[in-house]
Amino acid sequence: MLHKQSPPSQIYIYPAPGRLCLWSIDSSLRAINLSNSDAPITPHSSLLTPKYSALFLLIGLPGSGKSSLAKQLVTECEQRRLISTDGIREQLFGDEAVQGEWLLIWHELQRQLTQTLRERHQAIYDATNTARKHRREAIAISRNIGFTRITGIWLDTPLEECLERNRRRERQVPEEVILSMHQQLKDAPPALNDGLDRLIRYSVTSTEIAIASMRKNRT
Repeated sequence: MLHKQSPPSQIYIYPAPGRLCLWSIDSSLRAINLSNSDAPITPHSSLLTPKYSALFLLIGLPGSGKSSLAKQLVTECEQRRLISTDGIREQLFGDEAVQGEWLLIWHELQRQLTQTLRERHQAIYDATNTARKHRREAIAISRNIGFTRITGIWLDTPLEECLERNRRRERQVPEEVILSMHQQLKDAPPALNDGLDRLIRYSVTSTEIAIASMRKNRT
């Protein structure tokens, strides 16, 4: 069951506070699909908005599970197209680890968003988006291109879990960078006034992660 904060009614938190619910992409998908249908109309959206003009803006630290969720979202609906800053870096510079010039990445991002809308597909924008400034810039340019149903999906995975997942990766993000991003989210957490129509915050506690890990090790 989804827990709706009130007000505003279009912010969804899953799982509901006080309920033990292990991290589940399927559960996240149910929350996302609910938020994208029969949802309240906001000042940013339109009664005549076609479904293909929807954009999902992922938000979260490296290691929070954004890319896994993004891939699942694409698999779940053939009308969705994944656009990621890592993918753009690999396309432009031959390696997603190369930071490159941001202006080039930004221009390519706009091109891909424009193409996605022209092809009448929904867009999934996979990037950390931890800084409010970056979220608002991405939302503003998306609306300028023509996206009118923008849902923020905040994967609020505990910092310790993100750091541990990062240590297990072949390509690691410097821990000081992750700590800085975490502080950005604390100082200016995602909110509807970033320009979003809806916001889903998927929060899971360290205890739930530990229980899930124990169950996995038993199998």
